[in-house]
Amino acid sequence: MPGSTKVHLLSDSFWHFIKIGYIPPYLPEAHDQNRVLMEALASVADIYSRGGYFVIIDGIVGPWFPDVFMAIRSPIHYIVLLPPVEIAIKGCQERGGSELSDAEPISDLHRQFSATGSLERHVIQIKSNTPDEVILEIVRAIQSNAYLLEPANA
Repeated sequence: MPGSTKVHLLSDSFWHFIKIGYIPPYLPEAHDQNRVLMEALASVADIYSRGGYFVIIDGIVGPWFPDVFMAIRSPIHYIVLLPPVEIAIKGCQERGGSELSDAEPISDLHRQFSATGSLERHVIQIKSNTPDEVILEIVRAIQSNAYLLEPANA
């Protein structure tokens, strides 16, 4: 990873591409829209990865969507950064310009990420870590290969 060419895909950008018929992604009726978006995000990540780039997908990729990413051939590190719910709410509210600022859907998402089932080993608990400490945790997680998803075609 150090010294490699990298691409940062911000998943929020993909939601902004939907101009007509957009459904806020935290609503239950947005599931089909969100699945299409995740498939588009995975396809773009796969193309960059096949081109030799180390791809970072930054955004909410819930435990209900890793199968979309497991369908591509590149190794996928699935890492869930899970702060305490109060910090998650505060962070979303401070982002500004985001539709996801209401405490109720943020709390619901937090609950879902707290109960990831078979993906629980992919969760890194974030307590009072500084941004630099979080980055070091992510780098260590990637270097350990402990957060790899098993590809569907393996």
